[in-house]
Amino acid sequence: MNIVLFEADEVGGPLARQDPRAEHILSVLRREIGDTLDVGVINGPRGKARVERVEEDHLFLEFELNEEDPPLYPIELVVGLSRPQTNRRILREASSLGVRRLSFVRTDRSEPSYADSRLWSSGEWKRHVIDGAAQGFSTRIPEVDFGKSLKDSVEHFETVSERIALDNYVSKHHLMDTVIKKPNIILTVGSERGWSRDERDFLRIEGFAFAHLGPRPLRTEAAVVAGLSMLARTFL
Repeated sequence: MNIVLFEADEVGGPLARQDPRAEHILSVLRREIGDTLDVGVINGPRGKARVERVEEDHLFLEFELNEEDPPLYPIELVVGLSRPQTNRRILREASSLGVRRLSFVRTDRSEPSYADSRLWSSGEWKRHVIDGAAQGFSTRIPEVDFGKSLKDSVEHFETVSERIALDNYVSKHHLMDTVIKKPNIILTVGSERGWSRDERDFLRIEGFAFAHLGPRPLRTEAAVVAGLSMLARTFL
């Protein structure tokens, strides 16, 4: 956690000592009264907070938020629903890498029950997105949707966008060789068992170019990190 993030309505209020952020401030960062730390408002400004007071049950901070956070990269990630533990890693890592939107879609080879896991139904997913943003020293978190079909998700894509589908089996071109000519990027990654033949045909019809990450098959979460890291260089 390289920046401690707060909801807008939490700024200026007491922070419960049992809150993980208070534990991080006091035990990991080892801040004491008078010390400062990096803080931000989710999807808002960032700046510094000073530890004003530490009580038995609460921690009090004084905020000075005067910095605008840079925008997220114009990258939309569409990934096939995988096991909850895999989805958690993707939520966190993709958020830390600064993508603008995350769509977890039902695919021909993903288990239907994955869309109904507690990760989604309980709202747990948002915690992992916030953790990822904090790791990336950003206040901005991506939009997230889940449970749609690949076809339904495609309908919401940016019209003017570079469309890339990762697939080690049918692609002849490495992702690093892709020339980005459009202002937005849509990257699709299959679920743990990859794309079906019908899905590959659909992606071709929708204008997606296939690319690979090299000869070694990667886990879904590793492919996401590798792919996004290569594409992010376009905006540096």
